Amino acid sequence: MKEKIVVQKALNNNVIIAEHPIHKEIILIGKGIGFNKSKGDLVPEEHAEKTFLLRNQQDQEQYKHLLNHIDHNLMEILNDVMVLIESRMGQSLHEHIHVALTDHLSFAINRVAKDVQFSNPFLFEIESLYPKEYQVAQEVVNILANKAGVHFPEGEIGFIALHIHSAVTDKSLHDINRHHRLISKLVKIIEENLEMKLEKNDVNYNRLIQHLHRAIERVYQHEQLNEQSNLANVLKTMYPLCYNLAWKLIKVMQQQLHTRVDDSEALYLTIHLQRLTNQS
Repeated sequence: MKEKIVVQKALNNNVIIAEHPIHKEIILIGKGIGFNKSKGDLVPEEHAEKTFLLRNQQDQEQYKHLLNHIDHNLMEILNDVMVLIESRMGQSLHEHIHVALTDHLSFAINRVAKDVQFSNPFLFEIESLYPKEYQVAQEVVNILANKAGVHFPEGEIGFIALHIHSAVTDKSLHDINRHHRLISKLVKIIEENLEMKLEKNDVNYNRLIQHLHRAIERVYQHEQLNEQSNLANVLKTMYPLCYNLAWKLIKVMQQQLHTRVDDSEALYLTIHLQRLTNQS
């Protein structure tokens, strides 16, 4: 049985706020779905290309505000982008992306129009850690170039990829960016202690970044690696510089994350660090 969706307000020809008997207030997006619609009209849910909830009242108000301040043609393109992202990622996106990414892209387009230069210091790391999100973000940038005539700098791909990652993992951008800053800090400590400059396009750098990222994830998921007491004694004896540096990194992680990091992480960090010293 089809649920009856009642129009509350047509925000424009392609977006309406409606009342759902189960989900309460929902937002329906679809080409022409709001044309000639008035409060109280019924609309079939299957006519919408995208349906999403904005349970948070602040998100609702911000989304309505964005619709009033973004060109309707651009908003239609951005709605198509949301549908594309969900299709490419193969899963539902957290509702907040409709506000966060729309808001971000609106400001980014204004920056380009005013020729404001900006960079993304974590671009390589983002591409390395979130390859699928990065690929979809590249597609989004190409769509905006073709349909809206907006040509973003390369760094923007990384920012969009982070929004996509946030939407599929339900992690806040604040936490994601905090983790990237921590990884950047750890890399700087490694370079200072090993007296070397890490090459970002090197496979061992890539492995190190992946490991640091997974180590942070394990801390939050309370996962522990297998105890390797024999290996610890071997590494401590054979590679004292890297072993001590690994423990230094562990202590920094604990200070930044405000929680204990499993001792075994130091062993695997030692191995990654030794690869770097061998290469140099």
